[in-house]
Amino acid sequence: MNDRNPDSYLFTERPRPTWPPATAIVPPRRRLAADSPGVPPSAPRPRSLLRAFIPVFIFVLLLWWLQLFSSLFDVNLWTLGIRPGEWIGLAGILAAPLIHADWEHLIANTPPLLILGTLLLYSYPRAARWVVPLIWLGSGLGVWLFGQPGSVHAGASGLGHGLMFFLFIVGILRREPRAMAIAMAVFFLYGGMLMTIFPREIGVSWEAHMFGAIPGAVLALLLFRMDEFAPRKRYSWEFEPDDDDYDPVIGDQWKRQRPPPPEHLEDTDELPLAGDDEEERW
Repeated sequence: MNDRNPDSYLFTERPRPTWPPATAIVPPRRRLAADSPGVPPSAPRPRSLLRAFIPVFIFVLLLWWLQLFSSLFDVNLWTLGIRPGEWIGLAGILAAPLIHADWEHLIANTPPLLILGTLLLYSYPRAARWVVPLIWLGSGLGVWLFGQPGSVHAGASGLGHGLMFFLFIVGILRREPRAMAIAMAVFFLYGGMLMTIFPREIGVSWEAHMFGAIPGAVLALLLFRMDEFAPRKRYSWEFEPDDDDYDPVIGDQWKRQRPPPPEHLEDTDELPLAGDDEEERW
């Protein structure tokens, strides 16, 4: 039998809804740098080749859009190039890598920018924050100071040369498998840039090449330790035991008691077993 009064709940005062409804303020979850639990926010993101390729592709797409704009609307962007020794040519230090003389010039610079830029962001993301702007500015400033008066320089080839020299020298200095593999691949693909920093062909800005390569080489010497080194894999045969007298071939067998020479053996002499105490004989 239910002793509860069925009419008692009729007189219970219900809580009235508030308007506007109260909303709980929940602090936003702090996003981890690597998007995975246990990784501190200051840790770098995991390296991804696709993530490194996307910004480089967007930059190259901008170059193609500017060249298409110049061709369709007959706009002469070449006037924004670097004019050595002229104050008006200082603006070209920022604009010159975005401008190309024709489609052939742009097509020649596209593969090196895509490959070298992707390898830089993939392998050395921290150093890339300094390498790209300093090569950009160093190449343009060097051309403006030491270029041939009366000439106009433009194109992203100086940036490409700087990236090639940086990747090649860093791979030699770091001496880790990934860096050395990238250095060899870069030298195999664009090793000819070692020669194009010198005057060889009329109409080619070798000054931009040289003054792009010099900052790239200097930055490689200064920043090759900025990015973390990959942990080196160690094999079992590399681990040495604590005992300095341990021989990797025969172990500690040489420590065992040497038997007496045969000419000194007598009938009562007994040879100790390996591992037995000296007192124990058989």
